[in-house]
Amino acid sequence: MKSLLKLGCSLLLAALPLLAEAGAVDRLHQFMAGTKTLKAEFSQVVIAKGGRKPQESSGVLAISRPGKLRWDIRKPYAQLVVSDGEKVWIHDSELQQVTIRKVGQAIGGSPAALLSGSNDLERNFTLSEGGEREGMLWVDAVPKSGDSGFERVRIGFVGNDLKAMELQDSFGQTTLIRFSALERNPVLPPATFRFVPPAGVDVVGE
Repeated sequence: MKSLLKLGCSLLLAALPLLAEAGAVDRLHQFMAGTKTLKAEFSQVVIAKGGRKPQESSGVLAISRPGKLRWDIRKPYAQLVVSDGEKVWIHDSELQQVTIRKVGQAIGGSPAALLSGSNDLERNFTLSEGGEREGMLWVDAVPKSGDSGFERVRIGFVGNDLKAMELQDSFGQTTLIRFSALERNPVLPPATFRFVPPAGVDVVGE
């Protein structure tokens, strides 16, 4: 009997790491199902291959699902991405240029679609448990489209709170994003997701 108890305890202890790692995909589904709008601050580090100096930036994110997105980089230079659910405007202040694209072409299979898209995540991504790291539970999301530009996206949760995303693109570049001051379901003015190109900038696209 003691041997059986010891065996049972050993099997339970061996299974604990697996149990601890379970549930990140469910948390993502629950987060998406319970989040209509979202606002957060973000910090971003882009690490390129070849040992080049990482590029750091920060700004503010706003989302109204499905399809509406405002990704506002404020430091070290201004760059703005706005989607109204049909079109996407990308405003590069340094280049004095605005690029306009359809939503499907711009973010259909991109990491932005994970947060701003519909609840049907598996339509564009294959989701799996990513384990525990840095105090977070992770979801691995692999785009189903071969032209998304990304090899893999990882989404990190602490409890039920979204805390991080890590993106690996097709060029071997890694982008690390950390979220803070995140608000779920705030009231966002409609103007948040509208964009009119400033006078004097070059407009490219539709």
